[in-house]
Amino acid sequence: MKQANGSRMPSGNLGLNLSAGMASVLLAAVLVGLKLWALSATGSLSIAASMTDSALDFLVSATGLFAIFYAARPADEDHAFGHTSAEDLAALSQAVLVCLSAGIIGYSAIGRLTGSTMPLRAEWHGILVMVISVVLTVALVWWQRRVAHQTGNRVVAADSLHYLSDLLPNFGAIIALAASRWLGLQHIDSIVALAAALMLAFGSWRIGKPAFDALMDRSADERKIAQIREIVGKWPGVHGFHDLKTRTAGSAVFIQVHIELDGAQTLHAAHSIGAGLRHRILETIPNAQVIIHKDPVGNVRS
Repeated sequence: MKQANGSRMPSGNLGLNLSAGMASVLLAAVLVGLKLWALSATGSLSIAASMTDSALDFLVSATGLFAIFYAARPADEDHAFGHTSAEDLAALSQAVLVCLSAGIIGYSAIGRLTGSTMPLRAEWHGILVMVISVVLTVALVWWQRRVAHQTGNRVVAADSLHYLSDLLPNFGAIIALAASRWLGLQHIDSIVALAAALMLAFGSWRIGKPAFDALMDRSADERKIAQIREIVGKWPGVHGFHDLKTRTAGSAVFIQVHIELDGAQTLHAAHSIGAGLRHRILETIPNAQVIIHKDPVGNVRS
């Protein structure tokens, strides 16, 4: 599969990203079913909050899976730079939905804290379900992080983040159910749910801000820019460079730079310098799309 600049996208990346996306959708569906049963058995608000989050996970993971597939499509006449921005749109929609979910959970928790407390029941059923949820979630996050590290996919990374954020509410629900069963502390359940809502709101910011920045054509992070500067500045045959510009879209990084070359050398020699430099940048930043413009050194108009 080719990217917009003619480079070939690693064939294994799409398979890894899709495997992470499908695992996420499947796990979310399983967790929704388990937590719905636990909610009916216990009446726990902390489990209700966790189930709501899992239902939301199912929706956003399904959207993310579609975005991964769509973003992998090659460039066409209407999308000359590819479709990678679909990853950012999906990640931003995830952040918005997570934020809305946090508001609903927080409102319900405050209402129960200030009103009458509904007694919990069958806490053991809820504890068992939440322990199973923790084990399954840890396994999924481990796989997603491996995939995101290898492919740089923003959707998989965002999915991993909000599944990781699920762990604390799950542990909180276990503590709340245990406190209700053995200590009779009913309010702990609502306090845990409120804390989960605050954590979800913070997580939505962490998911949404990078996606928003990418959609606004924000430049690549400083570490990547420093790597590019070092490579270009030390490349044999390059006497200088200017107008280095970068932007991100999904997991792709778009790089444009003007290099200054000896104007007396042959076109073939100049092309060899530019081609070697481009391949070196791609080795360092595999998901990059690189455009190099060649200027004769000392040309004032350039």
